[in-house]
Amino acid sequence: MISMDFTPHGVCSTNIHVELSDDGGTIEGVSFTRGCAGNLLAIGKLTKGMPTDRVIELLEGNVCGPRPTSCADQLTIALRQAKAKAQATTEAATA
Repeated sequence: MISMDFTPHGVCSTNIHVELSDDGGTIEGVSFTRGCAGNLLAIGKLTKGMPTDRVIELLEGNVCGPRPTSCADQLTIALRQAKAKAQATTEAATA
């Protein structure tokens, strides 16, 4: 499993913790620090076990009020970074 912490920008949440399968293809867990607790807990529950690319497709570009981003949008950035980390780890292990 790949674990990563991401510092979001432009939102109330101060940290997004992401856990992906070894290949980065599946979300094992997502948790947020601060922000709208009920909504962010729901995002973590709804995304667990989902394909990483599908969650990125669904949530990318979501905004929060007048802000140009949202915690969900920031999660997509975190997922892309964690997936890249997983793929680099897999490639290094097979090299």
